[in-house]
Order: sequence, then structure tokens, then C-alpha cells
Amino acid sequence: MIDFIVFGLAAYLLGSIPTAVWIGKAKYGIDVREHGSHNAGATNTFRVLGKKPGVVVLLIDILKGFSAVFIPFLFDVGNWGSNELIHVQLVAALLAVMGHVLPLFAGFKGGKGVATSLGVIIGIHPPAAGICIIVFLIVFISSKFVSLGAMSAACCFPALLAFYFKVDSVWLLSFSLLLSAAVIFSHKKNIGRLLKGEENKMNLFKN
Repeated sequence: MIDFIVFGLAAYLLGSIPTAVWIGKAKYGIDVREHGSHNAGATNTFRVLGKKPGVVVLLIDILKGFSAVFIPFLFDVGNWGSNELIHVQLVAALLAVMGHVLPLFAGFKGGKGVATSLGVIIGIHPPAAGICIIVFLIVFISSKFVSLGAMSAACCFPALLAFYFKVDSVWLLSFSLLLSAAVIFSHKKNIGRLLKGEENKMNLFKN
């Protein structure tokens, strides 16, 4: 039980690091939550501050999720792939994403958790994460909708674990479904705009 508490708390604090907010205020004197989509995530950082800070925010937010689930392994909670380690990792993963969405250090007003979720699945199941990244890029580049790419990748994650990699851990499969549902739910406004043809596009290759 102590492992769940310690690593869960550490994961929440890691997730609570408001990368977009801190970089925006420190380097540009801007709170990204007051501009664009009013979201403290990488996508809004790209739109409000530009590509360089957007990439930095994206990478750090991914690292937050990865670190949250990798740290228990470094502290010998269990062997890689063992049920003992996976259970602690899943708790840490959920709390890391929660920390990003409801950050302690930024008034509980954060991002949608997509980049942190990616970091989490990279740490838990790298092959599935790699395929999800490819799916995201294909959908995003072809449609220019970041939200559509993120939701497509989120939907693929549980399907990949269940049918392609044939994961037999009920806990991991349940987690993948919960994470996928959380990502889609966080994009409910984007879904509305997509249906109305009002969603903002982003050109990855435009300066």
C-alpha cells in the first residue's frame, strides 16, 4: 500500500508541473490560459507562443508521464512487466495525467493530458505507444486537426493492447479503456466543433 501512496503522490506532483504556464510567463510574460483555447497544453502553446516553446512544452509534458511510471521501476518495486510493478505504474499513470489536468501548482487549471498520457503509455507499453504516435501523425497531417489525431490515437491504444499485442492483464486493459475515454471526454468541445466544421486547423509544416 505504501508504494501506491508514495509513487502516486510523486506522479501527481510531476504531472502538476504546469510547463506551458511557467514557460509562457517566464519567457514571454504570457499566461497561455488567457489566449487561444485557454488550455495549458502543448497545442495551445504552439498556437499562442510558436513552435519552439510548443516543442519544449510537448517534450516536457511527455517526460512527466514517462517519469511517473518509470520511477517505480528504478526503485525496484517489481520486475519489468510484473503485476506488482504494473499495478503501481497504473496508479502513478492516472495520477500523473490528473496532475496535468488539475495541476496543484497552477490553480488546478491545466491541459487536456494528451502529451502526458503519451508519456505514460511510452513508459508502460513502448510498442503500442509507437503505433499510436504513427496513427496520430497520419491523422493529424492528413486532416490538420490535432484533436482528431489525439482521439484517433487514444482509441487505438486499448484496441492494440487487446487484439494486436494480446495483453492478458485485466488491469492494464481496463486502464487503457479509461485513459482512452478520458482523452475523448477532454475533447468534447473539439468534437462539437468538428461536427460543426468549426474546429481550428494546424499546419505542422507552416512557419
